[in-house]
Amino acid sequence: MLYGNSPWPLHLAQNVALIFTSILFLPISTFILISSYAISFLFPRDAPSKRKRVRASRTFVPQTILVTGVGMSKGLTLARLFYEAGHDVIGADFEPNGVPVCGRYSRSLRKFFRLPKPTADDGSAYYINALLRVVKQERVDLWVSCSGVASAVEDGQAKEVIERRSSCRAIQFDVATTSTLHEKDTFTQETERLGLPVPETHNVTSRDAVHKLLHKSPKRNSYIMKSVGVDDAVRADMTLLPRRTVSETYNHVAQITISDQKPWVLQQFIKGKEYCTHSLVVKGKVKMFVACPSAELLMHYDALPSDSALSRAMLAFTMEFVARTGKKMTGHLSFDFLVDENANEKGAELMLKSIECNPRAHTAVALFSGLGSEVSQCYLSLLDSSMANGNGHLADSVEAEMVVPKQPAKYYWVGHDLVELVLLPLLHLLQGRIMVKDWIQGCSEFMAHVIFWRDGTFEVWDPLPWWWLYHVSWPGQFLASILQRRKWSRVNVSTMKMFGC
Repeated sequence: MLYGNSPWPLHLAQNVALIFTSILFLPISTFILISSYAISFLFPRDAPSKRKRVRASRTFVPQTILVTGVGMSKGLTLARLFYEAGHDVIGADFEPNGVPVCGRYSRSLRKFFRLPKPTADDGSAYYINALLRVVKQERVDLWVSCSGVASAVEDGQAKEVIERRSSCRAIQFDVATTSTLHEKDTFTQETERLGLPVPETHNVTSRDAVHKLLHKSPKRNSYIMKSVGVDDAVRADMTLLPRRTVSETYNHVAQITISDQKPWVLQQFIKGKEYCTHSLVVKGKVKMFVACPSAELLMHYDALPSDSALSRAMLAFTMEFVARTGKKMTGHLSFDFLVDENANEKGAELMLKSIECNPRAHTAVALFSGLGSEVSQCYLSLLDSSMANGNGHLADSVEAEMVVPKQPAKYYWVGHDLVELVLLPLLHLLQGRIMVKDWIQGCSEFMAHVIFWRDGTFEVWDPLPWWWLYHVSWPGQFLASILQRRKWSRVNVSTMKMFGC
């Protein structure tokens, strides 16, 4: 992995190598693309067949649903689920550097709109007005926000404007709720206020405050520092404090830019497994829920059984959090948990502690693939019963049971795994840094994913977004990085996120 102090020629080589890799695999990907279209034509099934059956019903009333963030796997997944359920789907997203996003070309979309990205200079006004124009022009009934980290609060602002100036309803928390849950410090304070477990956490705005807290803390405790705001350059820094010596601790803290304008949190380190959740909350009720093992950069999704003790505990936390807020909140709610294990005379006691909250859709929504009707019913329960029930059929309001994935597939992204498990280890092998058996093990894991797992973007009936992602969208971003001399350390293939450094 490259860093901000790595020479520019290495960053240049990194971008060029990835563009070359895309070109090298273009014939294979194109063959898969053409084959998928042929299979879909000769053996029509999956989402288009389900959609056709639903639309044939005389009582079905399709709703117009706007999904923003279709350039990311989570937004594309939801657009396909609504399409499968028979509804008319409008897609929209930012297109950084003018490179078209993969979701633009999905078969599930009736139309696509490019949105202006909120900036520090222009604020969110252009973005909100553009969304409002789309809502009015397309007569949107429901807006499903699948925002990224950088536009979460702006989507909260947009929700309030859209619901005030149109009949459209939004799956999005309001500004106050989004702001509270989005920031690490305010989320921790809110969770403590609600009486729910969180790790020991301190807000710090100076290096002196860090040293004072470390000096007063129990010797057995370790801590990590997290930037309150979004800072890609330090996101992966999991350095434990205090260090082995006082001088090492002071040297590490001295490298951190910390002030009243750039606050941090000092949070107790819990040595335990990490998990994440995705849930849909509508009018204060949890309508959808899934939990899965997590990682700092999560690119493999394997759902926990919904009846497992851990999944039930995380669901209980989510429901309790929503209930204790006392609000009829509506939006996507995702928590990150660590399992704290304490040994006592009765054995090992496990305690869940929530370390972060993401008040937006999580890529784990991919685990709901194939449940278009059930998922749509949950989302459309926000609308008035006079319009339609969740399935789009004219009826009185029906209270749907909470939806959980049913024997979901495991998900990966072939482009990520190809580089991480095959190509990079091959480079390390040629450099003498690993053994042949290590490379073979990585290749075996890659092949197992290809054969038994599902790619988070690919669908046989809708293959073009997958092809576009690897041969236009990402190469376009790498080319833009070269032209702008922008350095990055990692990418998240599923969210089109480049971590600057």
